Amino acid sequence: MRETELSDALLAWYDVHAREMPWRVSPADRAAGLRPDPYRVWLSEVMLQQTTVAAVRGYFHRFTARWPTVTDLAAAEDGEVMGEWAGLGYYARARNLLKCARVVAGQGGRFPDSHDALLKLPGIGPYTAAAISAIAFDRPETVVDGNVERVMARLFAVQTPLPTAKPELTAHAARLTPRARPGDHAQAVMDLGATICTPKSPACGICPWMAPCAARAAGIAAQLPRKLPRQAKPVRHGVAYVARRADGALLLERRPDRGLLGGMLGWPGAPWGDEPVERPPLAADWRDPGIEVRHTFTHFHLILSIRTADVAQDARPETGSFLSPAQFRPSDLPTVMRKVHDAASGRREDD
Repeated sequence: MRETELSDALLAWYDVHAREMPWRVSPADRAAGLRPDPYRVWLSEVMLQQTTVAAVRGYFHRFTARWPTVTDLAAAEDGEVMGEWAGLGYYARARNLLKCARVVAGQGGRFPDSHDALLKLPGIGPYTAAAISAIAFDRPETVVDGNVERVMARLFAVQTPLPTAKPELTAHAARLTPRARPGDHAQAVMDLGATICTPKSPACGICPWMAPCAARAAGIAAQLPRKLPRQAKPVRHGVAYVARRADGALLLERRPDRGLLGGMLGWPGAPWGDEPVERPPLAADWRDPGIEVRHTFTHFHLILSIRTADVAQDARPETGSFLSPAQFRPSDLPTVMRKVHDAASGRREDD
């Protein structure tokens, strides 16, 4: 099959089988002239980085209900946005989300429509710029995520392991990107990878690219893409201090804007390292309930030991501030800090 035939076959499949997404315009609506909202496309693409569609849907609905336009988001308080983002992970994305929204709002509230102009916005890299320009503006950009890499590796039987194979897979995807309906094509390849050309047990029998797929013909589809062996992640340790006043207020601190979990609420403690460091935020009768919380980040595993204390109403911490039950929602915490809260609360309820 020629590239145009491949693209036509995929688009015909997508017209029937496109997934419904809250940020997506269906092929039928798009053919009728309805255009995607660049704000919703951008927001979804940022949320979807390193995260699944299932995990993002609820967050997307809450964000767009609370901040329906980019100018609404730009006017939001940092803490409110970080609180709504809590649980999605990779918190630098949330900080860049606000920065980008404020730049766009300052430029009249309209996203630029070209790849190069989008790249100049905070937090938008090559993939996100390509996705926005293709999906929102129908520019013939090549959009390559993990699903697309897997489809290309199988379609062309690319046996070079990832990440070494990325340039080769991108080149294949670029040759298939049509000038007509490039946004639908980009979403179609991603849908194909998500629903048919899945990591395990691909459903080759119902794939629109079954006949030309070189990996299927060779009987190696399920083995591709190959990947280089992963290096073992190091383990870091820390101590999380959970202090509670008689009125139920909890001691929390907002982490620095830069760095891991930047701008998020968390429990006081020393920086994480090879060994746990005791650094209580105030003098108190700290208890060690023998609880550890484990969490995995992109580059390391974390083990947090928990210390708890009941403190006086007039306690003066060296860091952080007390938040009353009315001011604090556990859902405002990033996942690892929420694990600490749940573990400490569970032990307190058992006492």
